[in-house]
Amino acid sequence: MRYISAPWRADYVRKALSMKRCIFCEAMKSRDDRSAAVVYRGRRNFILLNRYPYTPGHLLIAPKRHVADFAEARPDERAELADLLQVALRVLRVHCAPHGFNTGMNLGASAGAGVAGHYHLHVVPRWTGDANFMPLVGATRVFIEDLDTTYQKLRPLFDVERARRERAGRMKRSPAVHSR
Repeated sequence: MRYISAPWRADYVRKALSMKRCIFCEAMKSRDDRSAAVVYRGRRNFILLNRYPYTPGHLLIAPKRHVADFAEARPDERAELADLLQVALRVLRVHCAPHGFNTGMNLGASAGAGVAGHYHLHVVPRWTGDANFMPLVGATRVFIEDLDTTYQKLRPLFDVERARRERAGRMKRSPAVHSR
């Protein structure tokens, strides 16, 4: 079996295992979405940028409620998570034009969850050839933009999605008007 070193993850893993507070709960409490990297707040879940992204545009979707295991999620939380995954994919297609996506959850520390106490879904845009020699040889990742630039570009797109969803919700709730 071959092993590939990922030294750029060392700082994150060390910090994640010793964290006293939940980064997702802290982001939820924040009144400053930009500093918390929150790009969208739903009723039950929210979307934020990953501060240690694998690729530009790497998003996390997490429930507002602090819960460790997806198996404990309520039906309304699961349904909205799926809806927000669709929203995230739409926005990332517009912003990043990736060739594909990786999506998934790491449940539990032994499964690789850096924040094992609060489940979250990773949405990672991918491009053909995006894994190159730099991380392996130079212990360096190369990104085309920093997190603040990504936030500035993504937030307006998520605001458009929010408005679209609100209009759709109002249309479902409003009674049909019949003309004679």
